[in-house]
Amino acid sequence: MKTIFLPLLAGLLLILPFQLYAQTDLELLYEAKEFISDDGDTLRYRIMLPPDMADGQEYPLVLFLHGAGERGSDNTAQLTWGLDAFADEDFRSDHPAIVIAPQAPEQTFWANLNWREEGTRLMDEPSKPLALTYKLLLSTISEYPVDENRIYITGLSMGGFGTWDLIARYPDLFAAAMPICGGGDPAKAHLLTDMPIWAFHGALDNVVPPELSRDMIDAIREAGGLPGYTEYPDMDHFSWIPAYGDRFALDWMFSQSK
Repeated sequence: MKTIFLPLLAGLLLILPFQLYAQTDLELLYEAKEFISDDGDTLRYRIMLPPDMADGQEYPLVLFLHGAGERGSDNTAQLTWGLDAFADEDFRSDHPAIVIAPQAPEQTFWANLNWREEGTRLMDEPSKPLALTYKLLLSTISEYPVDENRIYITGLSMGGFGTWDLIARYPDLFAAAMPICGGGDPAKAHLLTDMPIWAFHGALDNVVPPELSRDMIDAIREAGGLPGYTEYPDMDHFSWIPAYGDRFALDWMFSQSK
């Protein structure tokens, strides 16, 4: 997929086909739950199941990672951005799926990165919230009728970093990834050459430099992969608004299968 540059207005217009849900409506669609690991650690999360689950049918699974502003313990803030796209009635009709959205506690991060002058490096062990998220993911796969060939991951800002982190640690688990305004470790690019990836960033982002997405995309391409990259020339940090409003991008993700 070639690099795509879309004007901000065009990107925002792509939101219009979606019915935007109030957060109270999302709280009804996404059930609040807690995952407790064998070690006794707790991860709060939300889960939305397909509207009409049929016996014997398997469903794709979407793991959604929120941004830094949605950290906490209320198990609600992670509904603020992005999850309304998957809850749209028409979208759910076309793409019935299991969607899980964990919440990272305050002062924690999804990605476990070491920031150096020469670049970003992935630490050997994942952060505690991401390690728990991986265990939650495995538990969900065992509990629900998940199509293990269609497990997708996406996240924004801090969750974009988490997306790059998790796919580098478990590249064989996911069928596709959509990291938004994040960054990762370019040294891990060779692990991602076979994974369908479409990254998004705003060229005017003054919170997460767009170079971090560009570096990952360039490294994967140099390693032989063909990731997609959309950079909105007039967009700041809020690039997830046009990204999750892009029905074509979401359809693309759901079309991927291992």
